[in-house]
Amino acid sequence: MGETADPRVFLVVVDETEELQIAVHYAARRAAHTGGRVALLYVIEPSELQTWVAIENLAREEQREEAEQLMQRLCEEILPIAGSMPIVYIREGPRRDELLALINEDPSISILVLAAATGPEGPGPLISYLAGKPAARLRIPITIVPGSLTMEQLDAVS
Repeated sequence: MGETADPRVFLVVVDETEELQIAVHYAARRAAHTGGRVALLYVIEPSELQTWVAIENLAREEQREEAEQLMQRLCEEILPIAGSMPIVYIREGPRRDELLALINEDPSISILVLAAATGPEGPGPLISYLAGKPAARLRIPITIVPGSLTMEQLDAVS
């Protein structure tokens, strides 16, 4: 497929869930097939320790180091599949707010890729939130990948 001036950017929200691998793999395969790129967003959410400033600062530093290590591992995993190094965003604040802000700030982001949780709690808090009123305000489509897909099934649909 020919390269366009503005390649599609598939944004994946990185968290600690099992279905993250499904979303990352799907986005990487789609990027490879369309000449696009993958972007990864990790949001460090504020803790409840606001009154203990020194502890809060230490916790934030530790979270940032963990986020950077996780993002590095994901980049190494995505590069051979997608064919290009992912764009990495690490932000601080409420996950929902930071996600919506990034989508509004970066016009290169063209698709949000999320994987649905398979547990009895439902598809996940971010999918549940975005399926409501915020979806009407998004300027990009959302792709929700079933979290129960095997890698073979994922390859077949991506």
